[in-house]
Amino acid sequence: MFAFVYKPSKTGGLEILKYIGPGLLVTVGFIDPGNWASNLAAGADYGYSLLWMVSLSTVMLIILQHNVAHLGIATGLCLSEAAMKYVKPRYARLMLLTAMGASVSTSLAEILGGAIALEMLFRVPIRIGAILVTVFVIIMLFTNSYRVMERWIIAFVSIIGLSFIYELSLVHIDWGEAVAAWVTPSFPQGSIVVIMSVLGAVVMPHNLFLHSEVIQSRQWNLKDEKVIKKQLRYEFWDTFLSMMVGWAINSAMILLAAVTFFRDGTSVKELQDASTLLQPLLGGNAAVIFAVALLFAGIASTITSGMAAGSIFAGIYHEPYDIKDNHSRWGVLISLLLALLIIMIISNPFMGLIYSQMILSIQLPVTIFLQVYLTSSERVMGQYKNCASTKWILYILGGIVTLLNVLLFVSMF
Repeated sequence: MFAFVYKPSKTGGLEILKYIGPGLLVTVGFIDPGNWASNLAAGADYGYSLLWMVSLSTVMLIILQHNVAHLGIATGLCLSEAAMKYVKPRYARLMLLTAMGASVSTSLAEILGGAIALEMLFRVPIRIGAILVTVFVIIMLFTNSYRVMERWIIAFVSIIGLSFIYELSLVHIDWGEAVAAWVTPSFPQGSIVVIMSVLGAVVMPHNLFLHSEVIQSRQWNLKDEKVIKKQLRYEFWDTFLSMMVGWAINSAMILLAAVTFFRDGTSVKELQDASTLLQPLLGGNAAVIFAVALLFAGIASTITSGMAAGSIFAGIYHEPYDIKDNHSRWGVLISLLLALLIIMIISNPFMGLIYSQMILSIQLPVTIFLQVYLTSSERVMGQYKNCASTKWILYILGGIVTLLNVLLFVSMF
């Protein structure tokens, strides 16, 4: 269990800085390699016109992640533990086993992203790169405490952000057109699949489990209502600011693709294409920095995927995530090693990305509606349960995300 004791701060307005961190771990899932592919396709094929998707998906993500973080604060339980405690065991175990399946699918995509980056940088074969990424992540998870891991993730996100700032400094952005596109929905001909892939892939099952767990890293006295309310307030700003970092990085991907590939009428189908095409347009440094940022995105998102799996699996045994505990360790290993095994045995590793997204599309509604059920229950949340309007907003958002994922699933056939 996370073992940090809450102490009143004397730093005034700077106190909020103590609580920034858990949201950034969730943001990593918002800027994972799967999002890179969708964003680059959006910018390359439709220019600035699909920037509004990033704004809408960020709003949806803030609401859902903020809500699941409340579960962790108000109950001291992660989503997995709460399911085992408040849902009939046979149903809870079934739902959590499907969540473990989704975590394997997520890990597969994240490991592949890191492997693709290694291929871009060092010509390492995909399968060898996948092994290197998996081994590195397991070592990171098994040898670092949560707070050290949090600092690593913040560093990774910073490197990704700085990389795109550099990339954008090399091109000319029409900021007037970009600002209008951020707030004006448009549906260019043939864009519906890209729109669904971006909006539908933003909310990921493992991130909902992860946020409810890591928000407890700043341990507090759950019997003190003033402390709980203070934590709820600071959690919102942590979530909001972290999601805005994700919004900025995802927007930068679309902007970069819009002013390089869309301008020249070049379509981007794979991440390797983007790096190769950037070189003649912006120079060798831009291509290398792009690949380095992708490598850090792949590693960081694989770390958070493994942590989420550890939380889900430990929750089945009514335990919190603790990498020193065997159940948490087994959850991490099941997710990462099964994902690696799939990459090793399938003839085309990139087809694994497609199938992994299908599994996520099927499982996501289970996790979302489990979350809303728990956070709307007075038995679970007490006075902090969702009010009627919040509950229905969450159900509507859950329905929208579910519909998008179902449509994306259908579009794959």
